[in-house]
Amino acid sequence: MMYSMTGYGRVVKDIPGKKITIEVKALNSKQFDLSVRVPSYYREKELEIRNKIAQKLFRGKIDFSMYVELIDEKTNSSINEPVYKAYYQQLSRVYESMGINMPHEAVAEILRLPDVLSAVHDELDPEEWKEIEKIVGEALEQCNQYRLQEGEAMYHDLKGRIDTIQQLLTEIAPVEQNRIKQIKTRIRNKLDEFIDPEKVDENRFEQELVHFLDKLDVNEEMVRLDNHCSYFLKTMEEEGAVGKKLGFITQEIGREINTLGSKANDAQMQKLVVRMKDQLEKIKEQALNIL
Repeated sequence: MMYSMTGYGRVVKDIPGKKITIEVKALNSKQFDLSVRVPSYYREKELEIRNKIAQKLFRGKIDFSMYVELIDEKTNSSINEPVYKAYYQQLSRVYESMGINMPHEAVAEILRLPDVLSAVHDELDPEEWKEIEKIVGEALEQCNQYRLQEGEAMYHDLKGRIDTIQQLLTEIAPVEQNRIKQIKTRIRNKLDEFIDPEKVDENRFEQELVHFLDKLDVNEEMVRLDNHCSYFLKTMEEEGAVGKKLGFITQEIGREINTLGSKANDAQMQKLVVRMKDQLEKIKEQALNIL
C-alpha cells in the first residue's frame, strides 16, 4: 500500500526512575533529512537511533526528539563544595570591602557560577536502554501507521483523478473524427475561395492534405497517455517507496497532454485537454508527498 511522507508518532512511558517521551515528526522532502535531539546522557546511542529511523522511515524530513524526566529523588548533579566555598569567601570579601552586607540572594546565585555544580555520569544501564529501544520502536511504528492512513487517502484521490483523465481521453476519440473532417472541409473551402477549382491539382492537393493532417494526428499521443495512466495506477499498487517513480510517470503524462493541446486545433478538444491539465496539476501536488 502507498505511504505518505507526512507522519507523526508520540509515546510517553515510565521506566524505573524516569519518564521517557519520544516524539517523531515526518514531512515531505526529496531526500532523507534527519534531525535527532537526545539528552547528552544517551548521546552514545545517537548513531544507533539514526540507523533505526533510516530503516523504518526511508525518506522525508524527520525530526526525532527524546525527553527524559526524573521521577524519583535521585539526581545526576552534585555541589562541588570547595569551589562553592571559594566563591562564597571571595564574594564576602568584596561586599565587606564595600561596606555592604552580602544579600541572601547571593548565596543562591553562587550555584549558577561555573564549576559549582558537577554532573555525575554513570554508565548507561543496558536494561534501561532496552526499554527505551522499545519506546523508540513504538513511536516509529505510530509514525508509519499515520503515514499509511494518509497514503490510503491519497491513493483514492489519485486513482479518481487518473480515472478522470482516462475518461476524458475516451471523450476525445469522437471529437477527433469530427475534427479531421472539419479541418479537411475548412482547407478545401479556403482553397476554393482563392483558387479556381479547375486549376487545382487534386493529386498534389491530396498529398499535401495527408501530410498536413498527419502532423495533427493525435492517435499515438492518446495511446501513450492511456498507457502512462495505466502504469501510474499499477505503480501505486507496488510495495515500498514509489513516490519518485510516480513523479517520473506524471512528467510523461504531462508531456502527452501538452502535445494533445498543441495539436488540437479544435475548441472542444482544447476544453477536454484543459480539464486533463487541471487534474494533472492536482496529481503533481499530491505526488510530492508520496513516500
